[in-house]
Amino acid sequence: MASERTIVIGSGPGGATVARELARAGEPVLLLERGRDWRPSRLYGTYPGSLLYAEKGGLLFTDEGMNVIRPLMLGGATSMYCGCSSPPGSWWLDRYGIDLEQDAVAAAGELKVAPLPPELCGVASTRIAEAAGELGMRWEAQDKFMQPARAAEFDCGARCMLGCRCGAKWNAAEWVDDAVQAGAEVWTRAKVDQLRIEEGCVTAVLGRVDGRPFELGAERVVVAAGGIGSAALLRRSGIEGAGRGMTMDTTVMVYGYSRTKGQGAEPPMTWSFPDDDLGVLYSTLIDPWLMYPIVMAAKGPGYPLTWRRWGRTMGVMIKLKDEISGEVTENATIRKGLTPSDRARLSQAETVAGEILRLAGCEYDSIFTTPLRGTHPSGTVRIGEIVNSDLETEIGGLYVCDASVFPEALCRPTVLTIIALARRLSRKLLAGRPTT
Repeated sequence: MASERTIVIGSGPGGATVARELARAGEPVLLLERGRDWRPSRLYGTYPGSLLYAEKGGLLFTDEGMNVIRPLMLGGATSMYCGCSSPPGSWWLDRYGIDLEQDAVAAAGELKVAPLPPELCGVASTRIAEAAGELGMRWEAQDKFMQPARAAEFDCGARCMLGCRCGAKWNAAEWVDDAVQAGAEVWTRAKVDQLRIEEGCVTAVLGRVDGRPFELGAERVVVAAGGIGSAALLRRSGIEGAGRGMTMDTTVMVYGYSRTKGQGAEPPMTWSFPDDDLGVLYSTLIDPWLMYPIVMAAKGPGYPLTWRRWGRTMGVMIKLKDEISGEVTENATIRKGLTPSDRARLSQAETVAGEILRLAGCEYDSIFTTPLRGTHPSGTVRIGEIVNSDLETEIGGLYVCDASVFPEALCRPTVLTIIALARRLSRKLLAGRPTT
């Protein structure tokens, strides 16, 4: 039986969805997660906790100095995201022949994806959206994987990026729970080192759990370790093209100081506006209180001193549809900066964001841009290059299902697209299987 099972590596939205779908269909599934399940811990959703479950305490950087937050825990990035949802772009079908619409609609319906009620969108955030309207930009309430009714007490704010303590925000770990209930087995603290490939097919997964080595036979392996982890694992396993080039949805926040209350206590990213001509997404966002001075320290010695006005700070996030460049090595070293085109478009967007903040009431001389950060490591195992449209590699039985397969940057929230890809992959894996 062990050799007939499917091993899923990673418990983010891709891995959790595949494990859940296969287990519910009666397939034997083993899910391996490098981190632990932090949800029962009192540290979950706190600043000390985030230092423990974000790789390198949140101080992971590319060689070029771009900060990347990489959660290593059950649920993956959905444990520390802003809970935002966006449907897959029409370009998936137009350019790559992959139809994700129905799967995205079904998943969004099941998870009750919707904008937050107007009264919960935040006064300062709404003021930013209204100011953008004065420039002819029609910002809209951002769809969310949040249900305030699920929470005993809806208590949000930017700190929900540390992990949702009130229970309003959906986490892929919930679907891992569903998979276990349907019969799947889950190992946490299981670090996968390499895949064994024999005669053009994957045959085993090698790694360590709590420091003890393991070798697990498998009929099929679905790698869902994220844009960094999946590429590094495939390269260590002999797939040289993996990790050659990547996207990041490179992100900055433009901050300004307001005489009135800022966004710090408001839910993050409640309003947004995509400018697809420029290739950017604008939204309302500010760093959590204790993260703010840490981020500012990377900008220069004087900037952490602006921490004293955090409570009156307003922020416009800029997410950039960055070009494919850089790489992820077999040791998960990240080399990624901005191309000249990326820098030119980002500069234009910063000017727009600054004008929005000025119209929203921020002092002109207080406006500045944060250091670069990589929010969505992706495009490292691209469709059409490393995997086909069915997400299978050239190695028989080896599939990849996470943001690494994106053929280009989304410049949008990624989770719903990953879930749709995983639902689609699950159907293909189940096709032709004998029913029981």
